[in-house]
Amino acid sequence: MSRTDLSLQAAGEERAARESPPEAARARQARGEARRVVERLRLGSYTWLVLVLVAVIVGFSIKSSAFLSQSNWLNTSSTATEVLMLAIGQTFVIVAGQIDLSDGAVLGLSGMAGGWVMSEIGGSATGTTADLVIVAGFASAIAVGVIVGVVNGLLTARYRIPSFVVTLGTLGICTGIADLVYNGQEISQIPSGVGTIGSTDLGGWIPIPVLVAAVFTVGGALALSRTRFGEHTYAIGDSREAAVRAGIRDTRHLVKIFMLSSILSAVAGILVMTRLAVAAPTSGANDELDAIAAVVIGGASLFGGKGTILGSLLGTALIAVLLTGLIIINVPPFWQLVAVGVVLIAAVYVDQFKERGKGA
Repeated sequence: MSRTDLSLQAAGEERAARESPPEAARARQARGEARRVVERLRLGSYTWLVLVLVAVIVGFSIKSSAFLSQSNWLNTSSTATEVLMLAIGQTFVIVAGQIDLSDGAVLGLSGMAGGWVMSEIGGSATGTTADLVIVAGFASAIAVGVIVGVVNGLLTARYRIPSFVVTLGTLGICTGIADLVYNGQEISQIPSGVGTIGSTDLGGWIPIPVLVAAVFTVGGALALSRTRFGEHTYAIGDSREAAVRAGIRDTRHLVKIFMLSSILSAVAGILVMTRLAVAAPTSGANDELDAIAAVVIGGASLFGGKGTILGSLLGTALIAVLLTGLIIINVPPFWQLVAVGVVLIAAVYVDQFKERGKGA
C-alpha cells in the first residue's frame, strides 16, 4: 500500500456511488492520480538538483577560499532560513494550484507590527516584563499573518478571484502599510532579548533561527506527505472539480492553505527581526521571487498537484548558496536578482517541457 492516506478514497466513496458513472469515474481518477503523484516524488528525482548544488558550491569555493568559512556559513544559513520559511508555505499554495505573491510583503509588515507593539508597550523593558513584551510583539506579528491569509484565502477560494491578482494586490497593501507604521523608518526600540535570540549560535555554527526553520520544515514535510491535509492539497491542485466531487471542502481547505502561507511568512518576519535586532519595513522585499523560484526549482509544478517540501528545501539551498556566493566573489548586488530570475525561468521551462512530454 502507498504512503498516502486512504481516507481520501473513503471520504468520497458514498458520494461517488450516488453520482452518475462518468462523474464517479472522474472522482476515482482524481484520487488515484493524487496517490500516484505522491509515489512518484521520491528522493531519486532530486539527484540532478543535488549535483547542481554541489557543483555551485565547488565553483564558489574554488573562486574564493572565504566561501567555506564559518562566517559565510552563518550568512548563507540566515539567508536560507528567511527564504525557506516562505518556501514551505509557498509549496502548499503551489501544490494546490495557486500562487502567493504577498508572502515577502507579509514578512515585512508582520515584523513592523511586532516591532511597533514592542516599542509602544515597553521597548526599554528588562527582565520578566521584557519577556512579556516580546511575547506580545511576536503574537501581534502572527496575528497580521492570520489576517492577511484569511483575506487572500476568502477572495481566492470563495469569490473565485485569481490568486495571482489577489496576492498581487495584498502585496502592495502590505508594503504600503509597513511603510506607514513608522513613516518608512526602522524600529530599533525593542527589548534587547529579541536580538539575543537571533545572535545565539549553538556551537558557533547553528543559529537558533536555523533550528526553528528546521522544525517547521520537518513539520511541513510530514503534513504534506503523510496527512489528510496534504492529500487534499494534492487532490485540489490536480483537479479542483474532481476533488469537490470526492467530498473535499475546497473553499475551506484553500483558506487554510493561504493562512498557513501567511503565518509562516509572519514567523519569517519574526526570525528576520531577531537577526537584525530591529524591525525594518524593507525586510522581505523581493523574497517572494526567491521563494517561488526555490519551490519551482525543487520540482513543484505551477499547474498544481505536484511538489514536496524536500524539493523546496533543496531549491532554497541553491538560491541561498547562489546569493551569498555572488556576494563573496564581489558580483554587484543587483546581479543577484538577475541570477535568480534566470534560474526561475529555466526551472519553469523545464517544468513545462516535462508536462508537454507527458502529454505527447
